[in-house]
Amino acid sequence: MPDGHYTRDHLVKALRSVGLGPGDTVFSHSNIGFFGVPQGVTDSRGACELILDAFTEVLGTDGTLIVPTFTYSFPDGSHFDPDTTASTCGAFTEFVRCLPDARRSTDPNVSVSAIGARADELTVDVSTNAYGSDSFAGRFFDTGGSVCNLNFDAGSTLVHYVEREMGVPYRFDKTFLGTRWIDGVGCEITSTLWVRHLVDGTEAEFTAFDGLARDRGLFRTHPVGRGQVGCMATTDIRDLITDTLPIRPWFLTRAGLTGDTPVLEPTPTSS
Repeated sequence: MPDGHYTRDHLVKALRSVGLGPGDTVFSHSNIGFFGVPQGVTDSRGACELILDAFTEVLGTDGTLIVPTFTYSFPDGSHFDPDTTASTCGAFTEFVRCLPDARRSTDPNVSVSAIGARADELTVDVSTNAYGSDSFAGRFFDTGGSVCNLNFDAGSTLVHYVEREMGVPYRFDKTFLGTRWIDGVGCEITSTLWVRHLVDGTEAEFTAFDGLARDRGLFRTHPVGRGQVGCMATTDIRDLITDTLPIRPWFLTRAGLTGDTPVLEPTPTSS
């Protein structure tokens, strides 16, 4: 390709090849620079527009695209305003957040931004527990949606929702206090995150998860430019974790690679 690494049509083909179609509900982590340069595009915004156009063609008017617009504002000691606080999850997520028809959840730590048919359903009045049953993550699993990662492996932050369902010992609920601003009005609120014990070995590590997902044909991939698109259904994410954790309790952590079992400290509950 003389002036680029991929085109919109390449991306559309890839999204369809990994199983996406009209009406699907999709959550996407992204590192769009890994694709290389889109043909005929000269800047980051143009690349974001091309990628959004591809998703829109594949998902149609009944589909929904959700991206992480995480900020972890309260642990950082910052306030959170869903209208102005920028995403820390890459150029494409910030592009989606700023779209006129995007809906952003008001979680001050792990907000998401959504466009499409189910945007309000997935983002409005989410719970104060970021991984509770009425959080975005809980609602997303209830929809039977798919995770479609752009240039990442099969892992995603949604794995933590299933970890919490299963009560893994290396993470716990921790509540933070901070200020959330909505429509110019600030309010002090609490927000609960599913955090890890800060000892060596508890770091999230999805190498084993990715390997199992690929071996079982659950994580479907297709090349695009210098990178790839990969997709996995939430039903398969949950089933793979619930099947594997009882026999490999550390397989979603760094300890799963090293074989060393971390010594966990007593569990705090607030900050």
